[in-house]
Amino acid sequence: MKRPQPLDLKMEDLDALLKRVEQGALQEGDYAIIKAMVETIAYLSHTIDEKATAIKRLLRMIFGAKTETMERIFANRRKLEDALKTEPQKPQGHGKNGADAYPGAERVAVPHASLNSGDPCPECPNGKVYPVKKPGSAVRFHGIAPLSATIYTLEKLRCNLCGELFTAQPPEDVGSDKYDETAGSMIAMLKYGSGVPFHRIEKLQENLGIPMPASTQWDIVEHAANRIYPAYQELVHEAAQGDVIHNDDTTMKVLALMKNNEEKAARTGMFTTGMVSLVGEQKIALFFTGQKHAGENMRDLLTQRQADLEPPIQMCDALSRNMPEALETIVANCLVHGRRNFVDVAEQFPEETRHVIDELALVYRNDQTAKDRNLSPHERLLFHQRESGPVMKNLKNWLTEQIEQKKTEPNSGLGKAIAYMLRHWDALTLFLRAPGAPLDNSLCERALKKAILNRKNSLFYKTEHGAFIGDLFMSLIHTCNLGNVNPFDYLTALQKNSSAVFKNPRGWMPWNYRGNMPIDDS
Repeated sequence: MKRPQPLDLKMEDLDALLKRVEQGALQEGDYAIIKAMVETIAYLSHTIDEKATAIKRLLRMIFGAKTETMERIFANRRKLEDALKTEPQKPQGHGKNGADAYPGAERVAVPHASLNSGDPCPECPNGKVYPVKKPGSAVRFHGIAPLSATIYTLEKLRCNLCGELFTAQPPEDVGSDKYDETAGSMIAMLKYGSGVPFHRIEKLQENLGIPMPASTQWDIVEHAANRIYPAYQELVHEAAQGDVIHNDDTTMKVLALMKNNEEKAARTGMFTTGMVSLVGEQKIALFFTGQKHAGENMRDLLTQRQADLEPPIQMCDALSRNMPEALETIVANCLVHGRRNFVDVAEQFPEETRHVIDELALVYRNDQTAKDRNLSPHERLLFHQRESGPVMKNLKNWLTEQIEQKKTEPNSGLGKAIAYMLRHWDALTLFLRAPGAPLDNSLCERALKKAILNRKNSLFYKTEHGAFIGDLFMSLIHTCNLGNVNPFDYLTALQKNSSAVFKNPRGWMPWNYRGNMPIDDS
């Protein structure tokens, strides 16, 4: 909207104009003044809406995005609907966890104090007692240090004649290394899985009486990475063969790169790229930190793709830096990003926003139905074409009418949201044409939270090597999370079987490593 020319009017001039309007006796030149005032009011209204939307986006960048459910977006309407309900709603998520919810807990069998299988029943004269299939349980928690230590006091004996000293040897099963494989796994889980910085781990361990300096923690995880990195390289290779690859990036500081930027003219941007590749039934998470943006990292990944495979579906937002130059992908754009543009202007345009969100909710409901029915990619495509196709067609017609019939100002926040949807319509609706195409990039955005959590707590990486170590562990840990595999057990197994990992890394992926574990004869 063009900025209007400023009006040079005094208050007495405005009062005189209002009186002429009231009396219906306008003079020559009054129309130009009124027109300028109307344009100014429209410009100010438009500017306020734009500023409100920009402030919302700024707050989201600083403090993170809140949930974008309809209940929160249209909170006032929801409060009214809730007030009309007479039946109280039962709160969700307050039940107790049963014993089956603790697969990593130590289990101790407790026999009955006075009864054995086959004994007479104490309550009836002729019955006998036998074990039931599901025993009772009692869960008890106790606190220990994340990194515990055991001190073996080795007895020393000296000959009183020759002076020879004889020292007891530690038990054979404790090994010769001061820090065993589980120490490396635990530190990696805390730092790269949960975002706890080394210095905080150091303070915690010190308070618990088992010191673990930050520099020692780094030495341990670096040593662990040196023993398992072929598994990460193989994970990257496997991800390159994916049918669908999600990608996005977030900013990340690397001090060594920042120093290089100060010394010479170079690209200044630094990112952590997150990718989630769907390879058959497997989900693989990858992280790459450096000065390459998401599209360049995607290009590097696809250079490892087998030549006989069809181009993958690439799910990303519509930023050009997400696209791999010179390599072909089938691009799908994120519906959540398109929806979010309407969420940002919901206060200014509640009815229009509600219509768009309601229509997209039908599409997501259909997608959930397809998941519940466990439909194949082709069956899901046919289902969406039948159920979601008409919904998206009607939505496109509605969006087009808002602009063509001038129901919406093109330069307003709503107009820009509509323009984004229409401009990227083909990529936003790929799920109606390609089997397996996702609706949005939420899978990758959730994965990127690992990197964002690490950034919020540790702020930066010191070197590119340190960033590589972080990428390695975050990739392995989050891939385990996506596949419901215990990452602590997995990292420990890789370290204990390092030589086998180097010989055949393909057999040591999170989804198949247990089949290659050596049999414990003990």
